[in-house]
Amino acid sequence: MATVLIRRRFPRLSRVTAFLTTAKCKAEGGSNTSKQKEENPEAPDSKPESAATIQLLDPLDYRVSYNPSAYAKSRAASQQRAARSCSQALADDSSSPGTTQVQHTFIPTSSQALPPVRRALPEPRPHLKQTIPAWLSAAQTKKEEAEMEKVEVHDSKEDPRVFQQGRPEYRSLSYNKLEPIETLPLEEGDSILHSIPLSKGSHSPGTVSDYFCKLSRLPVDRHAELMTDHRFNTLCCCAIENIQSFSTSELTGILKACVRLAVPPTHPVLNACEGEFCRRVWDMNLDQLLLVADCWRCLGRSVPSYLSILFSYANMHWKELTLPQSVQLIYIIGEGRRSPADLMQKLESVISKYLDSCTLEEVGAVCLGLFKSVSGISDHIMRKIADRVSWEMEDMGTYALVNVLKMLRSARMDHLPLLRKLGKVVPARIPTTNIQGIMHITLSCSSLHYYDEGILAAVANSLPSRVTYCRSKDAAKFLWSFGCLDYEPPNEEEFYSSLIEQMLRKRHEFDKFPEHLLTGLLGLAFVKRFPEELIDYALRDEFVHKVRGSKYELGKDLFTLAKSVEIECPGYRGSRLAPQLCEEMTEMVLNFAEKEIYVRPEIVEALTLLRSMLGGPEYVKNHMILPHTRSSDLEVHLAMDGHPIPFNSSDAVADKKLRDIGVSLTDDLMAQLIKGVSNSQSPAEVEAEASAPGQESNKAPTPHVSFLGGPILTGTGLQATTPSGSLPGASPSLMPNQQPQGVRLAIQVSNRNHYCYSSKRLLGLHCLKRRQLRQLGYVVVELPFWEWFPLLKCTRSEKLSYLHYKVFNPGLLSRAG
Repeated sequence: MATVLIRRRFPRLSRVTAFLTTAKCKAEGGSNTSKQKEENPEAPDSKPESAATIQLLDPLDYRVSYNPSAYAKSRAASQQRAARSCSQALADDSSSPGTTQVQHTFIPTSSQALPPVRRALPEPRPHLKQTIPAWLSAAQTKKEEAEMEKVEVHDSKEDPRVFQQGRPEYRSLSYNKLEPIETLPLEEGDSILHSIPLSKGSHSPGTVSDYFCKLSRLPVDRHAELMTDHRFNTLCCCAIENIQSFSTSELTGILKACVRLAVPPTHPVLNACEGEFCRRVWDMNLDQLLLVADCWRCLGRSVPSYLSILFSYANMHWKELTLPQSVQLIYIIGEGRRSPADLMQKLESVISKYLDSCTLEEVGAVCLGLFKSVSGISDHIMRKIADRVSWEMEDMGTYALVNVLKMLRSARMDHLPLLRKLGKVVPARIPTTNIQGIMHITLSCSSLHYYDEGILAAVANSLPSRVTYCRSKDAAKFLWSFGCLDYEPPNEEEFYSSLIEQMLRKRHEFDKFPEHLLTGLLGLAFVKRFPEELIDYALRDEFVHKVRGSKYELGKDLFTLAKSVEIECPGYRGSRLAPQLCEEMTEMVLNFAEKEIYVRPEIVEALTLLRSMLGGPEYVKNHMILPHTRSSDLEVHLAMDGHPIPFNSSDAVADKKLRDIGVSLTDDLMAQLIKGVSNSQSPAEVEAEASAPGQESNKAPTPHVSFLGGPILTGTGLQATTPSGSLPGASPSLMPNQQPQGVRLAIQVSNRNHYCYSSKRLLGLHCLKRRQLRQLGYVVVELPFWEWFPLLKCTRSEKLSYLHYKVFNPGLLSRAG
């Protein structure tokens, strides 16, 4: 399949304009048809979908080129890491391999759909001396593709079990597929099968168990045939009829034989075995119970009743757990996706007891089990795990490391030593880590708001040549992570175009996983990219219906996407979100803001002081100018001569009613209200945020300028004056059309969650918000947390002086003009 890359040569801020450009990439050749059908079995046979259309809002001129060297995978990675990282598969599904690319370069003369790519002139016949290098190059490419395939191959059942190879004790706790087994001669197998009907059910339980074990040693290519043999079915029936007659070891032997034979998980003999094991759990020891649970996992059979009894047993004997038993039990808990709360509390103390003695692979297994079972863990234990990993990361396999990162992001823990070590160790491993592993590394960075350019650049460099291995989930998470951290890689056009194309190829998956499409589109919106075809698909009524029926709360994401398109893409002519749904989402967001956002101490304090400084509640409004961005603004209007303009009549009426009932908003009362907010941060947290590394808390200088009719700085604070002929507290509704043209300020009271960890780099959502505010004509003024939070502990005069400087900065009016 020939892939076309769009390379735009223009500044980022010019990426979105009012008209649409379309780039269509068409796949030709019958060899790709079967691959597409494998990827989408529901596609019609008569006319398989072979065209991907991407419409981006772009400037007038751009260059379309394709360079196969951009897709060639670099294999210069360390071989020392390759051996350890080759098996680090991290996904539940596999992807189809990439296809050979053909070079084409051309410059379009129109912004309309591009014609099929063709060579301008026929190629001259190569000479013999040119043929040999070409042959060698093809062989090298084939070798690189084989190596890439090897990196991407994974087994979602076997990879989490690697830790079991680290100790001999696991042999009695788990089924070992690597254990050498002598193959049974075909003649002996036929002899056993021949004897089964003749016995007419007279075989002893020991003989039946022995037959199962021997037949499971037949060559693997005979197993499928054995499953359909009526004589084997007779043996199964014999086992079912006498299920209670088997000893525990004989019954376990039958179960292990079923694992070797890959018996279907719904087979009747497994039904009988499960029921019998549940009956005799309390007569078995923990090693036997864990071994049986491991066999069920290998068979892919869900056994909630058995696991429930096993967990009850472990809950009673938790103090007797050895290190291998503890790790194996946590593995079983994770694979069963079950988290018994009472047992997990006890296992946490067991983890703490054995942590220093665990191998690094066992540490990874523990984290994966906790992550899969959605089990919480105390910060104390998580920090102990993170401490150890940060000390020994170079010796840790990538698979185990990624499992620790999963748990770290689940616990929302910002362990700086580990994150810094990650930036030193991980970039060199990216070429030999599979796509799913890279996705989890990238997602961990974005979830923890940790920006590391080395990691992100290595990911961006490696991804385009391997993008066909991405599931829709992987592509979406990559887009989200890069957008969340607002990172533009050096190869950003190649990077983003390859992921958008993969999202289009995987569009059929969005019917089952609608959250992946919204995740990817939001990540693109953060960095000002709006692929029209995908957006139109996401805003159709059919897809919106799927979104609303999802187990995840996706309505707010859909709302953010729809409103962002409305503001930033005036030329968009595709599907739109229904007004009724927009109103519903707006109401939901505003209700949340009333309870959780508007009442935050730093916002309440700024609002109170601004009202005092400007002359009353009618001069400032605490609300969400853009509800789809999910954060509040303090809106202030200024005339071009610096006068504050009253505009907030609703708050003015509410304040009058408050005065009428005799409530005075004194400093003491406000202090009590601030201290009494249940969800507010403690003084220690405020101080910690204010003293974050690399962030200064210098106060803004006291301004030496005042504006006619504006606040005047005095020795005791600020006093509001009013323009000549106007009344303090006048409602803007009295003279709405006579207000002078001025500037609308959108004051942002930020906190550290708006920024990358330990930095002053805004996250993608807040970059999007400020960009859209400016596009709507607002001037964005920020009270950054590293300045405002320390001032909360200062005097009223100091805070008013700071706010005066921020609001009446002469540069704001010149910027507005």
